[in-house]
Amino acid sequence: MILACHNLNKAFGEQLIVKDGSFHIEDREKAAFVGVNGAGKSTILKMIIGEEPADSGTVVLTKGKTIGYLAQQQILSGSNTIYEEMKTAKADIIDLEEQIRNIEHELKALSGTELDTRLNTYNRLMSEFESKNGYAYESEIVGVLKGLGFHETDFSRETSTLSGGQKTRVALGKLLLTKPDILLLDEPTNHLDLNSIAWLETYLLNYSGAVFIVSHDRFFLNRVVTKVIEIENGTIRTYGGNYKAYADKKKMIRDAQMKEYLNQQREIKHQEAVIEKLRSFNREKSIKRAESREKMLDKMTLVEKPTEAAQDIHFTLEPSCISGNDVLKVEHLTKRFDDQLLFEDISFEIKRGEHVAIIGDNGTGKTTLLKILNQVTDAQDGSFELGTKVQIGYYDQEHHVLHDAKSIFDEISDDYPALNNTAIRNTLAAFQFTGDDVFKRIGDLSGGEKGRVSLAKLMLSEANFLILDEPTNHLDINSKEILEQALNEYTGTVLYVSHDRYFINQTASRILELTNHTFINYIGNYDYYLEKKEALTAAYTYGQGTGTAAAPTLNTSGEPAQAEQPVSSTKLSWQEQKEQQAKERKRKNDLKKTEERIAVLEDRNNEIDELMTHEDVYSNSMRCQELAKEKQNNETELETLYETWEELAE
Repeated sequence: MILACHNLNKAFGEQLIVKDGSFHIEDREKAAFVGVNGAGKSTILKMIIGEEPADSGTVVLTKGKTIGYLAQQQILSGSNTIYEEMKTAKADIIDLEEQIRNIEHELKALSGTELDTRLNTYNRLMSEFESKNGYAYESEIVGVLKGLGFHETDFSRETSTLSGGQKTRVALGKLLLTKPDILLLDEPTNHLDLNSIAWLETYLLNYSGAVFIVSHDRFFLNRVVTKVIEIENGTIRTYGGNYKAYADKKKMIRDAQMKEYLNQQREIKHQEAVIEKLRSFNREKSIKRAESREKMLDKMTLVEKPTEAAQDIHFTLEPSCISGNDVLKVEHLTKRFDDQLLFEDISFEIKRGEHVAIIGDNGTGKTTLLKILNQVTDAQDGSFELGTKVQIGYYDQEHHVLHDAKSIFDEISDDYPALNNTAIRNTLAAFQFTGDDVFKRIGDLSGGEKGRVSLAKLMLSEANFLILDEPTNHLDINSKEILEQALNEYTGTVLYVSHDRYFINQTASRILELTNHTFINYIGNYDYYLEKKEALTAAYTYGQGTGTAAAPTLNTSGEPAQAEQPVSSTKLSWQEQKEQQAKERKRKNDLKKTEERIAVLEDRNNEIDELMTHEDVYSNSMRCQELAKEKQNNETELETLYETWEELAE
């Protein structure tokens, strides 16, 4: 074990972050830390490194072990180039190399004991230099930089000129080069393209130390981790396996909890109905039985209703009108910035109902293409044409459609006055705005929060052609799942740019890869793209094909048909079902007959009581004895009937 957290407690005022949270990380283990946005994941990482104090509890790092931390935001000051900044991660090796070179110069002028002493020092330093792979540190720096998406032409750029995402990539590269015993990574894939994410997966899988990752990238987590630690409503739980194993186990547990909750609620309602019926009999024994059942209900430990799962939150995207079959036609489009060519002579078409994902490395022009289609910027050459009745709904990451002075709630309600409060709150809840959050001012929101508001507005727009630029950025896994479901049920057309491979797998029916200044077309999802990429790229490069492949035809389930059950097994199941149905019909019939017989006897006893008040009856001793005996027999039968009714009611 390299890291252990015991009984951590943390709150900011009334906001609970974690209560009695405990977990541990083993040597070389790759673990994920998951939870909705705002659950406290980043806070707990800061508690581990000592940047944020815990209210109580302990964090234990094994003696002599080192820890490295990548935050979501990075500050790189100074005038270092990217390559110089990366070299600071190898300062110890560079210092060793300098000492070795100095000794090599000194040795020429030394002799005797002084020479022996200096040679011993030289040999010791050389041994340390070699053990740290000192001869390869420069190639290691280059390999990490290229793996994270930097080109050699970028190496000389000053870090002060970099974007926030580029600074995060440099910081990640430095951290990987220092090789601490445990890496704490907070959203490491946020600013990486698909190739860089795949490189990082391989690097972490082969990493000799432990890794603790906060990430909403489900594809990445499925590939890398073997344990998932979840924080939910201040409680920490640990699950074995990758993200899919965690999600399956979580669903199974939640389904069991929901079943237990619903069963108890049914039992409570049933007992309340039985109590009411027993009291209606208005007899001493039945009232006592009712009171006994009430005491049993009072002592019952109530099962708490499980928190709402993503699949329980649902909203529908519906276009206001149906477009023509031809939605978009792009012909011979070319775009360059100064001397940088993004794409050249590209042509493609999109038909109604298609869900098309655009993928490619950072800087290839994916976002620029979307801006051209939305007339935010112009192309140098070529044209595009929208089809009949096409209405575009555009989501960009700069959020030009928001008004800083409005609250989140007003931003939605002003644009969609037909929506009631509940509909607005349900939509905003899907994008993590609940309670008083909906009254926050747009101008006070972070970039990620503005992105979620923009996405919520777009989902309500009734456009029939959605154009989305990185729609899952800043969304947690629950919100991604809600968006995936909405897009999959959407009858309009979708064109989007994304680096989220799991999201692409769930929502894309076709992929356009922007590479070498042109598009390669894959008719399938991301798994199909991975399968066919190498063959298609080779075919495209050598002119052996069209650059297009069709996904294999699948049945509706996407899985082989299940073998038929043996006849005997099916028949037995059917017989058992019919027997159960017959028993239930008999129980209901017996219950009805018992209630009818109770009603008859109680009515007769009431008649007897009424008759006993008549002079011609109470003055006739024989008649009185007959009626008294009849009532006594009725009472005896009623006692049996009440017990029978209670048994049948269960």
